[in-house]
Amino acid sequence: MGNLLAWISEHLWVAWAVLAVALAAVELLTLDLVFLMVAAGAAAGALTALVGGGPVISVVVAIVVAMGMLAAVRPVALRHLKEAPTIRTGISALVGKTGVVVEEVNSHGGRVKIGGEVWSARPYDEHSTIEPGKSVDVLSIEGVTAYVHESEQPWHL
Repeated sequence: MGNLLAWISEHLWVAWAVLAVALAAVELLTLDLVFLMVAAGAAAGALTALVGGGPVISVVVAIVVAMGMLAAVRPVALRHLKEAPTIRTGISALVGKTGVVVEEVNSHGGRVKIGGEVWSARPYDEHSTIEPGKSVDVLSIEGVTAYVHESEQPWHL
């Protein structure tokens, strides 16, 4: 036991590095980011010992870094991991897009071209009329009808 303690005191940075790797391996089993943050603290302790910091300094650095990682980095990382990216597909992907009127749009109907496809359309404001060639923004889609509003931006291919 005495030889082990003597070796650790002479090679403190190696002991810290082994601890960091072991904690990172445990993290692979838990996936809750606690052990990974503590592993970062152990890695900081290894670097401190490698550049000549004594055992007390490397322990203090390891604790401070681990606590900082747990308090500052882990909550942000968990939030990003749990947020599912919003991927709009199908009809909902067209809402917010810009199109062009190909047949006058009024309360009785009309046609607009959105993303290369021609859709039946109605004005979002049922009392308005939008002339062919005008740029429109898609505000909603119900069934096969796009509800549009004349856009402030000119339409581009």
